Amino acid sequence: MTDFLLVAWVSALIEIRRFGWMLGFGKRWTAGEKLKLLFAGYNGTRNTGSDVRVQEMLRQVRHVLGADNVDFSVMTQDFGRTKRYFEGTRQVHLPDVYPPFLFREVRQNHGVIACEGSMFKSKFANALTTMMIGSLGLASAEDKLSVGYGGEAGQMDRLLESMCARYVKDSLVVTRNVESQRLLNSLGIPTELGTDTAWTFEPHPPEYARKALREAGWDEKTPILVLCPIHPFVWPVKASIAKYVARATAGAFKVSQYRTVYFFQSGAEVDRKYRHYISAFTKATQRFIQRHRVFPILVAMERLDAVACRDIAAQISDTPIFTSDDYDMFQLVSILRACAYMVSSRYHGIVACMPSLVASAGVTMDERIRNLMRERGHEHLLLTVDDPDLEPKLIKMMDTLVAEADSVREGIGRTVVRNMKAMARMGTFLEDAVQRTYPDFPIRSGVFSWEDYLPPLSKNLFQLLEHYGSSPAMLAAAR
Repeated sequence: MTDFLLVAWVSALIEIRRFGWMLGFGKRWTAGEKLKLLFAGYNGTRNTGSDVRVQEMLRQVRHVLGADNVDFSVMTQDFGRTKRYFEGTRQVHLPDVYPPFLFREVRQNHGVIACEGSMFKSKFANALTTMMIGSLGLASAEDKLSVGYGGEAGQMDRLLESMCARYVKDSLVVTRNVESQRLLNSLGIPTELGTDTAWTFEPHPPEYARKALREAGWDEKTPILVLCPIHPFVWPVKASIAKYVARATAGAFKVSQYRTVYFFQSGAEVDRKYRHYISAFTKATQRFIQRHRVFPILVAMERLDAVACRDIAAQISDTPIFTSDDYDMFQLVSILRACAYMVSSRYHGIVACMPSLVASAGVTMDERIRNLMRERGHEHLLLTVDDPDLEPKLIKMMDTLVAEADSVREGIGRTVVRNMKAMARMGTFLEDAVQRTYPDFPIRSGVFSWEDYLPPLSKNLFQLLEHYGSSPAMLAAAR
């Protein structure tokens, strides 16, 4: 019922905005103004993947459209947790009860770029998907730029699916895989095929990671195994007024409360599945350490992941934990890239370390890691969080990482370069969308190579481009 009310509220605001636009209210971008864009996403919770995505999105869009031509705003739920992030961008506070904020903030901009990777799906929170749809729909209602950038679509509740088909049909969604593109096309939503936007991210230099790892007990010689576990069974988060009242009046649901009216899944079955998952990670790692000389570490890519990290560390002595609460995205990704092997249930744990060719495997709760491993040609390095035989399969998969490390890294390198080219194409799609919406906007003229549609690249990424077959083909050829 709460989800229904939220969808109805946001839908009503979109219709009000559309009606007002038809009556002549509202203002479009005009030549000579800076193009004001709102980047709508889920930042400010120290979810490293979300923050890295948006960091690179801002850099790319600013580079493609011209820094002097644009003025960006990005949503955050906590200014303290996004301090020193998103340089040159105004941060605006996203409240838990967000419909009035969206109604007000979208109107103050000339367009919206939706940032969330899990853009259209019910797996995590219907409220989040409703926010993405609402942001795009409010922009479309005033004939403004409305783009979903590097997003993914999955199973949606019927109510959300209907809302998505109605209010995103006038937007452009650049998806990060073919599966998402097919789903959205079936709903009549225009799409282009792109990728994630984290590929060009540059963390602190390797010297930072080596220092942090030395302080945690690393001898600078032993290969590092990094684990990125999660609690996969508490999703989706759902809004519940009844639980909120019970929490406020009787102290109930304390453990399962995410924030305000939003609550995790809970109960005996959730606890049983989680214990099975943690036990498999722990026992497989213990056996792996006995077979291979490695230095294990645990990384919480999102603040919530610290619980799973602590539960595993409690059974594997002297295993350091690095959490996104204590390390910002530049620090944490630097640490990830110093590792030799990774097993992760976080999609962006894998993506973030791929530019340094860390041999990685996934234990997935949804389609994101599955799609990535399929693209890499590494389906044999994929398991699911609820596999009844997770422990024996996991130790076998970890052994495979060592045995096939060279070929795995080769596949990773090719995948990174391929995705950088896809990310460059995304820049052309965005440029075209801006020109269609605002024909007088000063788009760059001339002939460019595909690399010109990426943000400035690090030396490491240039080396990958050179090694894995990049050529300075002209943009037309890259398309």
